[in-house]
This record gives sequence, C-alpha cells and structure tokens, in this order.
Amino acid sequence: MCQNWESILIQPSATMVETIEVIDKGALQLALVVDTNNKLLGIVTDGDVRRALIRHQSMDCSISDVMHKTPLTAEFGTSRSKLLNLMNKNALLAIPIVKKGILVGLETLQKIVRRSHHDNPVFLMAGGFGTRLKPLTDNCPKPLLKLGGKPILENILENFIAAGFHNFYISTHYMPEKIQDYFGDGSQWGVDIQYIYEEQPLGTGGALGLLPDDMPDLPVIMMNGDLLTKVDLEYLLAYHNEKKGIATMCVTEYEYQVPYGVVQTNGHELVSMVEKPTNKFFVNAGIYVITPSLINRVAKNQVIDMPTLISAQIEKGDKVSVFPIHEYWRDIGKWNDYNQAQIDVENDF
Repeated sequence: MCQNWESILIQPSATMVETIEVIDKGALQLALVVDTNNKLLGIVTDGDVRRALIRHQSMDCSISDVMHKTPLTAEFGTSRSKLLNLMNKNALLAIPIVKKGILVGLETLQKIVRRSHHDNPVFLMAGGFGTRLKPLTDNCPKPLLKLGGKPILENILENFIAAGFHNFYISTHYMPEKIQDYFGDGSQWGVDIQYIYEEQPLGTGGALGLLPDDMPDLPVIMMNGDLLTKVDLEYLLAYHNEKKGIATMCVTEYEYQVPYGVVQTNGHELVSMVEKPTNKFFVNAGIYVITPSLINRVAKNQVIDMPTLISAQIEKGDKVSVFPIHEYWRDIGKWNDYNQAQIDVENDF
C-alpha cells in the first residue's frame, strides 16, 4: 500500500489552486478529499482539474465543485488479485482503501505489479505437535493442515513470496519428513528453503540457535507456522529498520468482555458500577523481526520461548519495538479457529 497517501489529503473547502499544489507535490496525479474524520468525500485527478479549467471554472472555486463524489473504492483487506482486477477493469492507476467509509490507505497499480526483492531471511516455525487439533494432527503436522485447498504453511510462504522474500528457513520437529517432502528445496515456488531440525523441542525461540552462521547480515522475519494473516510484511520490515531496535514484536488487539457487572468500592461504599465492561489488550501475534545480534545470543540447543527471550533483552536495556497489526490475523490453534479460518479463506478473508 502506498505509504505517502496522507500527503495528498485535502479538505472539501480547499481551492482548485491549493489542490493543484497537492497533486503536483504528491506525484500520484490525484488528491483525496476527506472530512475532519478522514471520511472519504471524493477524489480529484489531474484530469478533473484540467476539465474544470476547460469549463472556465475559477481557480479559487471550492474543490468540492470539481471532485468526483462517488469514486470507486476497495474495502480494507481486499486481496491484491482483486485490487488488480478492479484497477484493470476500470482503467485506474490507484484506488482508495476504506474501512467502514473511513479512508485508511491508497493502493497503486505500480505498487501491486512491482516485484519487490528482499534478501532478509524468513524463519517459519513448524515444529509443534498441534495437540489441540487432534485427531487431525495424528498423522499430519499442523502446518500442513489445509485451508482453501493448500496447507497453512503454503499460504504463509506464498504471502512472503508475493512481498518479495525468497530466502526461507523452516524449523521442524514433529513429522519433519512430511514437511520436507511437501516443500522440498523451494524450487517449485522459485525460492530457496532450508530446514532446521530440532532433535528435542526447544521452545518458540530456541530454534534460533540452530540457524546457520552464513546467513545474510540482515534482520530476520520470524513467524509461527500456524498463522493466517494479511499483515503488510514489507511495511513491517521497514518499520523495524526505522525503529532500530534489537527486535520488533507484532501485537494484535484482543477484547475480553467481563460477563458480570463490575463494581468499584471505597470501603463499604459503592462508588461505581459498569455492566459487562469490555477490556482491550495487546497480545503477542507470533510474528517478529529479529536482528542477527539477538540471534547470536541464543545458544545451540538452548530451550527458550520467545517471550522469555524478548523480556531478557528489555531487562538488559535493549530496545524492543511493538508493531500493532490492524490487518486480518488468526492464530489457528483450536478447532473453532481452524473452522473459522476455512470460512475466511473461502471469502478471501
């Protein structure tokens, strides 16, 4: 998604002169008209301005008289393939992305068709037993359970490939041969896949100590192999590089509604009461960006979970950044999650 779309926002009271300045500076050949709450009101292209000038409209006129009031938009979370079809069908170079009517981004044709290339290693954790999804996992490792006709791990792999990543490591323990037989060396997808085998379970972070020493000296994106998400992987990497921490942890918002009325007291006196309040928390999303220096701190065959490893760095005074995920995200850990993920994939989540 275009990362500088906020620079082309204008208010409906802006004049045509002011709008032309925004269009010229933005280099996207358009401006997005929004209200104070970022509700999309219209779109103005370079062509709209030129047609207004042909009609001899004043350069001081309000842009609300010139803008296209019913622009084609796409709902947040629309797949790249659908966006590409929309743009090709309607001969568009860009399409605003909205969420319940609120502008949240702008996708450009150039960005969609441009093939990025990132040498950063991707480490996918696929060694778990998947106990909570028995009996499905009795004869199949959880990352190979299918969603939309293909394994969970293949969905993850293809998302990374679409974002321009090509250098993959997969950690295995439970039924490792089935994972290796399916993915091979990655040549079927035009990428390189190497395997890290845990002879004993090392926790969610211990496999880092088994990574080879000859990896590129670049941040590593690490992800659990049982996630379904549309997180912008390129933006995540750029965010990590900008924050310059030793690691970045992705988090997602979790809501919990207390099923009772919650009361606050002062001694024997009732102060207030809230009926079934909803509390919101950030929870670990199982996706990280990790610097090589942190990987070097994990000893070979050390048993350690990622939260423990991350907490230890914070105690040492190292900076760990947090990347909130507002895109689709689902941890496929239990039966209801797996069933819902099936539905989500059918609807292109």
